[in-house]
Amino acid sequence: MGDAAKKILFVNSEIFPYLPESDISKIGRFLPQGIQERKKEIRSFMPRYGCINERKNQLHEVIRLSGMNIIINDVDRPLVIKVASISAARMQVYFIDNEDYFHRKHIYHDADGKFFEDNGERAVFFARGVLETVKKLRWAPDIVHCHGWISQVLPLYLKKIYRDDPIFSDCKVILSLYDDIATDEKFSADFKEKIKFGDISGEDLADMESPDGINLAKLAVRYSDGIIMGSGNIAPELEEHCSKSGLPVLPFDAGALESGAYIDIYNDFYDKF
Repeated sequence: MGDAAKKILFVNSEIFPYLPESDISKIGRFLPQGIQERKKEIRSFMPRYGCINERKNQLHEVIRLSGMNIIINDVDRPLVIKVASISAARMQVYFIDNEDYFHRKHIYHDADGKFFEDNGERAVFFARGVLETVKKLRWAPDIVHCHGWISQVLPLYLKKIYRDDPIFSDCKVILSLYDDIATDEKFSADFKEKIKFGDISGEDLADMESPDGINLAKLAVRYSDGIIMGSGNIAPELEEHCSKSGLPVLPFDAGALESGAYIDIYNDFYDKF
């Protein structure tokens, strides 16, 4: 794709300063800025978790983008889109919001440390919310770069449901894998059924017979075009799966992440697609 790769859509699980500083939230903050500075257009999305202070961070609802409903498990869920600006980076962040899924004060676990029973549904809502919002923006990305487990349903939807939409027909999916909080967790037993949408079949979801974090990541790999190892301690089973996938894999580089050189490395990786 070379120089034609002008538009990069970032689908993030975490972005600093909206969530505490971590390896993944720092990438969510500084990678889009760096790619924008390298003359590409960017859009960046994350969930509007309940712990995010809307007043402090100056989030406001985008009425023209809100108002859709997403049906999950035969229940209509209103999709609310909010936006905030990171003025130092001259970029906006779009937030996918819904009262049922994202207004709780804890992010992925309850006060007792238990993985939320509906985390799978939250990932489904987030993926579909991002894709529907980008359609409303009428902004056709060349690359969709997914970060974190809550983004990992999106590659399936993009390749199976939205592939004929002119907004997405030419885009490629890059998947960054991390030492993710969901790797050792199990989702609800009916997660596979809740992912089903449109003409997605059981065969498309073969990776999800056992609905856990490793298999969700494998599902994302199956529908991606390139992989980036974002952590140095990816689960060995998942690392082996990626090496056998036949996809281009960018290895983890701790020094580049520390120095910021990873932005140029990622930018060059995008241009290969």
